[in-house]
Amino acid sequence: MPESAQEPYNQIIAHIREEGSAASNWYAGIASDWESRLEDHNVGIGEGWYIVKGCQSDTIARAVEKALIEYGCDGGGGGGDASTVWVYAYLKTPSTNP
Repeated sequence: MPESAQEPYNQIIAHIREEGSAASNWYAGIASDWESRLEDHNVGIGEGWYIVKGCQSDTIARAVEKALIEYGCDGGGGGGDASTVWVYAYLKTPSTNP
């Protein structure tokens, strides 16, 4: 993982640990428009457990996403384009998709 990916990764992991459940209860992804993407997942902005971190490039965002999935978060990897610089993670609930 690039060194510049370490800080957003650490911040997201700390948030997941603060919530207290297993990483597998979380979904991680990347987006160019994180608010729309969270809406797509049916995550209420300002509600529940989620975190969003900006990265310096899509390459760094992809590295953070990959590391979060390797850590145990649900997620698919891939997708997006050069504007995909946001990494997000949210606690899955019965109302989120997935």
